[in-house]
Amino acid sequence: MTDLDKSAEINVEVTSDNKCGLCEGSKCCNYITQGIDTPRSIDEFDTLLWQLTHRNVQAYKDEDGWFLLFYTSCQFLQSDGRCGIYATRPQMCRDYTNDYCEYDAPAEEGFELFFDGYQSLLTYCQKRFKRWDNRFTSD
Repeated sequence: MTDLDKSAEINVEVTSDNKCGLCEGSKCCNYITQGIDTPRSIDEFDTLLWQLTHRNVQAYKDEDGWFLLFYTSCQFLQSDGRCGIYATRPQMCRDYTNDYCEYDAPAEEGFELFFDGYQSLLTYCQKRFKRWDNRFTSD
């Protein structure tokens, strides 16, 4: 059952004011993304592979470019899905709008490429680069 189905089930009109409280798991407050330069070379993909060896780190490419995705909850996220420091929240949070957010549609729908961890990126690199498995041997 989606978040929208749940709000219809309890007969609540979803607005930008109450959406965060209705969102199961407060999705946007449980990760951060960081834009990265587009990896092109074997060395650049090897660095990205190293980054994905770490827990809770994923990567994706969408229409805006390449990003690292770090799954880590905001320390001020309250159990009701609301912000515990709303009045003094950082500017990044103030600039964010939930007019159309992951409550409405999963972000993954916009990903051109998605790597949920080491193995998925390794498989991609092995297909993309014929020399991938020989990258540490000297010519």
